[in-house]
Amino acid sequence: MAAKIHQMLHHHSSSKDSGAPSEPDSTSPFERQDSAMDRAREDEKRALAQWEDKQRPMSPGEVHMDPERKAVGHSSRTLRKQDFELIKTLGTGTFARVWLVRLLDDRKGAQDSVFALKILRKVDVIRLKQVEHVRNERNVLAAVAGHPFITTMVASFQDHDSLYMLLDYCPGGEVFSYLRRARRFNEPTSQFYAAEIVLILEYLHEKEGVAYRDLKPENILIDAEGHLKLVDFGFAKKVENRETYTLCGTPEYLAPEVIRNTGHGTAVDWWAFGILVYEFLVGQPPFWDQNPMKIYEQIVEGRLRFPSAMSSSARDLISGLCTVDTSKRLGNIQGGAQAVKSHPWFANIDWDQLYQRKVQGPIVPHLRGPADTRNFDEYEPESGEREAYGEELRAKWEGFFDDF
Repeated sequence: MAAKIHQMLHHHSSSKDSGAPSEPDSTSPFERQDSAMDRAREDEKRALAQWEDKQRPMSPGEVHMDPERKAVGHSSRTLRKQDFELIKTLGTGTFARVWLVRLLDDRKGAQDSVFALKILRKVDVIRLKQVEHVRNERNVLAAVAGHPFITTMVASFQDHDSLYMLLDYCPGGEVFSYLRRARRFNEPTSQFYAAEIVLILEYLHEKEGVAYRDLKPENILIDAEGHLKLVDFGFAKKVENRETYTLCGTPEYLAPEVIRNTGHGTAVDWWAFGILVYEFLVGQPPFWDQNPMKIYEQIVEGRLRFPSAMSSSARDLISGLCTVDTSKRLGNIQGGAQAVKSHPWFANIDWDQLYQRKVQGPIVPHLRGPADTRNFDEYEPESGEREAYGEELRAKWEGFFDDF
């Protein structure tokens, strides 16, 4: 895109009339640049209006491409907040708000082009010391954009005050809500969701060297077709073969090595995955107490208790994943994710068909249209009081947001 704009800025047409001198170009360089930017912006909006029609599962190799060469995951220099109609808040955090938005465009079908727009105010990100987390999130989402079971960051952009991540909208809402209503999932439903998560972890760990670090039902959404999408990459970090020491995550899902602060890597996600499978099948995680310190004691001890109704293969899988010794933990031992995929509990899964999204999901949400928000809670409107992102902050921090 940048090359295209560059080309347009430096292309001068000349008159081909028989020997007639060419008319001098009366437009200023700034006007020509504005015109080129406007055309680039229109091109980007046209692509967004057609984005839903072009979605397909990319191969792991295609997902792994440089984000600036992919159809998704790039940093846009032309998109603006004004290109979207803010419809409803889908979620809030301490320094971010996610909106359901509609593309403002007159083209046919554009009224159905809805997205989730994550808006992060720069001053809040700085004040809450989240600059590094936000940069990690944006860059990991760019790297993994196009994976069939990870929320797709279509593009990122920024203005003077805020950072924006334009994401695909998952109208089904959180898996957590369905699990609470059902109390627990049956084995085939649990296997389907667990298998899609295995494919996510396999890609994050083995292609990108990324530890996700916050796997739980609240961070897994269901899309319009009944497939999972992993969201909220605020704790995700590219660790590769190194260890990191930041304490982050949700108490019931923390791995023992995080609690002990002995250094951790991608193995933490396989532990959390074991906890998640247990919660799918039982309706609650295996380690729980009102007091988080008691939860930590139970986790470090690592003694699992299984209900008698749970199948022996499910017990074996969970026991292998929730192993305190990381050198013996399933998913982290030789074979990596393939050892998990080969476990008898997943014997009925066709992994290729699953990756291609050709297997019917067990829960397909009933929707009134692309912008249906019935599966999301209501939120208080934003406070009107805002700290200004002044010149002093801008001079110190603006360079950190260049990736957006």
